Amino acid sequence: MSITVLFFARYREAVDLDSLEVEGEFATVEAVRQALAGDPGFDVLNEKGLMCARNEALCSLDEPLVDGDEVAFFPPVTGG
Repeated sequence: MSITVLFFARYREAVDLDSLEVEGEFATVEAVRQALAGDPGFDVLNEKGLMCARNEALCSLDEPLVDGDEVAFFPPVTGG
């Protein structure tokens, strides 16, 4: 299974990437997050309140994935 992972806002700055391709068996968005968050440089994905999207639609971490999906991670949106 191939998943495209996008990073936005300060997460993009923290990991120093706009996107990357991951290969493996990922049943959910959470599985992708866990796989990446365990690597040095991706610990920002362990933050409480992390937001995510699958194929440009906001979703929860338990959202199921299929081959070719796009997953995005971004920090919580704050207003002011």
